[in-house]
Amino acid sequence: MSMIVSPQIASVHSPPISEVKRWVAGRANDGRELVDLCQAVPDYAPSPELTEHLSRLLADPQVSKYSPDEGLLEVREAICGYYGRKYCAQLSPDNICLTIGASQAFWLAIVTLCRAGDEIIVQTPYYFDHSMALDILGIRGVYAPYVEAEGGVPNPATIERLITDRTRAILVVSPSNPTGAITPPNTILELFDLARRSNIALILDETYNEFIPGGGRPHELFSDPTWGSNFVQIASFGKTYALTGYRAGMLTASSDFIGHALKAQDSMAVCQPRITQHAVKFGVENLDSWVAANRDMMSRRHNLFRTEFIRPGNRFRIAASGAFFAWVRHPYAGCSGREVAKRLVDEAAILCLSGEVFGPGLEGYLRLAFGNIREEAVPEAVGRFREMGR
Repeated sequence: MSMIVSPQIASVHSPPISEVKRWVAGRANDGRELVDLCQAVPDYAPSPELTEHLSRLLADPQVSKYSPDEGLLEVREAICGYYGRKYCAQLSPDNICLTIGASQAFWLAIVTLCRAGDEIIVQTPYYFDHSMALDILGIRGVYAPYVEAEGGVPNPATIERLITDRTRAILVVSPSNPTGAITPPNTILELFDLARRSNIALILDETYNEFIPGGGRPHELFSDPTWGSNFVQIASFGKTYALTGYRAGMLTASSDFIGHALKAQDSMAVCQPRITQHAVKFGVENLDSWVAANRDMMSRRHNLFRTEFIRPGNRFRIAASGAFFAWVRHPYAGCSGREVAKRLVDEAAILCLSGEVFGPGLEGYLRLAFGNIREEAVPEAVGRFREMGR
């Protein structure tokens, strides 16, 4: 007999990546190496200088202890310096709470902003963990439709029509997971102005902000002295420094908002591990060039992948791409993305995610993440899509 669980959480779908990983165990091995386009994880190791730095810290007993809930002051000060370079931002350490990955930062933001029954406007395709969290918390996601011709970039006029007296925030991910699309700075500013006029928050998840080609500034919001009135940023250093297992996330908001979020932080996780904080501090102080080199490498992968994919003869079609991802329309009318993704595992030894886990009505799409695929492997991997589409 199983334990009784809440009907609310029972109604939430299982984690999509875990489901896909289970398919692998049941597939017939045809001798081909599996091409993993499923999870957006850098395939390269952290900087050797970073790991050497951390190894010297492990003998210090203090590194194994709690830190303040919001994180060590010297770490948050170092991040303020990084934000000065990245965003030309004048942040205070009081604007920062270090978290257990970007996912926990999202939870902190939502439970600080909302109560059950409130609404969040979410641009589709969305990151599935966000919708799962909203469903678990009893917060209604109001989904701005995906328009393929717009590449999934949010349309402020469309979003404005969705605002009601229950709306607490607009949620956007840029660069997008799953499409890779980068929301232009002017559009982000329009959304911020809309949020301010409507007395709601703009929540911007910028997990992949260091993978914008050329390393340009993602937006200008932090240059507005009143940014904290309506802007909440979700950030991650996990992808930036290849530290995904360290769970290096961050919530950035007004000092008042952070003060309230720390109530949940203390009861949820207490603090980000100190070793992770030391890793982040070393990264923001020393690894700008290393990050830039990896950004250029990922840009080359994306460009090669896209060039190979769009050559004539491939019935799978790229609808949007960028940063870590390609958002692909599959050629099988009447089949769900899940059915096609399962076929790709069984018949082409390719792992990817189905479109429907990223929003309603997206069964015709697949998400491909090319953080795991090296440049030399791209032509052969794309060839498998061509064979499948025949």
